[in-house]
Amino acid sequence: MSVVDGKAPQAAGVPERSGARTIVDTVFRARELSIVAALAVLIGVTAAANSNFLSGQGVTDILLNTSILALLAVGQSVVVITRNIDLSVGSVVGLVAFVTGDFLASGGSMPLGILIGVAIGAACGVVNGLLVSFLRVPALVVTLGTLYVVQGLDHYIAHGRQINAVDLPPAMLALGNEGVLGVPYLPLIAVVIMLAVGYYLRSYPSGREFYAIGSSPEAARLAGVPVRRRILAAYLLSGALAGLGGVLWLARFGTVIADSAQGWELTVVSAVVVGGVAITGGVGSVYGAVLGALLLTTIGSALVVLRVNPFWQQAVTGALLLLAISVDRVLALRVARLLRKRNVRHGS
Repeated sequence: MSVVDGKAPQAAGVPERSGARTIVDTVFRARELSIVAALAVLIGVTAAANSNFLSGQGVTDILLNTSILALLAVGQSVVVITRNIDLSVGSVVGLVAFVTGDFLASGGSMPLGILIGVAIGAACGVVNGLLVSFLRVPALVVTLGTLYVVQGLDHYIAHGRQINAVDLPPAMLALGNEGVLGVPYLPLIAVVIMLAVGYYLRSYPSGREFYAIGSSPEAARLAGVPVRRRILAAYLLSGALAGLGGVLWLARFGTVIADSAQGWELTVVSAVVVGGVAITGGVGSVYGAVLGALLLTTIGSALVVLRVNPFWQQAVTGALLLLAISVDRVLALRVARLLRKRNVRHGS
């Protein structure tokens, strides 16, 4: 009888603990679904107010406008997962767009120009990664500093000049404005990169180590994870994708000045956090980050169609960012309480 009585509380307690943790896990995993639902409501309401919103050209514009932001969000999400941040991506996009455009306008070959752009972005990422991972300078300080350094370098190279679309090879402009089977090239490139990075993070041990670092850098180090190399790799990826984003920016718009994509770093961070990547690291996916980018872009397009003051786009973005951070904080505290209860029940 005593044995039965002894097991009863345990049997009652385990489902309670498991049920609570299941709820938390479900909420984390449902972030992407909530963004999809928000997108559906937003598109439905806007289309009801203006049928042109879902026209072929309207959908194409949304996809094109989302592509570069989504590409940057993929790289940024890997950095944020490791409990860091990269504020230099917007400046890197501007620098690469101008340098690549200048190279192509001078008669350079398009493949070499693309490689140069990606290499410049990767070099900027390596600088950030070395300072953050090996010299242990706070990521916010490092990337804020490189943001201004890259901006200054961009203005020095530009000297007030402007790259015009007529000076670029037709193939470059076709990359940014044409497609295959009615689907533009830019979103196809963004989707391929998103799937590749997402598969790597989920399916490879080295990919899952990024999450381990974000959850607890010290525990990951004690477990044998090469923390510094992984953080360096995250910044390298972010920089390389920012470089590719600069090339695609040039292809998309054709006309480029020195401060292209200025201020985009905050939009990228907003897309990542709204997409469910916890700013404290260790939680999230590149799929959610891309959905966050799509949501922010769609909000901007919807406000334009509805003829709403552009100020409200920034206000809505800020509100979504605050909401996402608040939700992440509440869930993190909930998980911490559940873990403490588990440890107390197991006597540890």
